[in-house]
Amino acid sequence: MTPWFDEQTAGMVGGLLGAGVGTVFGALGGGVGGPLAAMGKAKAVVLGLFYFGVAVGVGLTITGLATLAMGQPWWVWVSFVGPGVLTAGLMGGLLPVVRMRYRQAEQRKLDAQSFRG
Repeated sequence: MTPWFDEQTAGMVGGLLGAGVGTVFGALGGGVGGPLAAMGKAKAVVLGLFYFGVAVGVGLTITGLATLAMGQPWWVWVSFVGPGVLTAGLMGGLLPVVRMRYRQAEQRKLDAQSFRG
């Protein structure tokens, strides 16, 4: 089978995918989602971002595994599997933390209401 791209291009593809998903999901998920979750704001948007990040990561991983099954060289499938596993693992691993932050924010609101009377 003819490789989809050569080793040098694979480095660029993997780097761009990693930087792209890292920037989008890392910056938005951590930089914006973290403070919003702590304040209890924009719950649907933040959780949707994390679920979408998991879906993108799984999609990239499946693409990489499909290229492996098709007989592509290692540099082709690793370009997809690497960013995919990292994205799905990080976003999926942080999802329970974000949910917990929203529960804590909700509990603080309930405690403040009961304190006020």
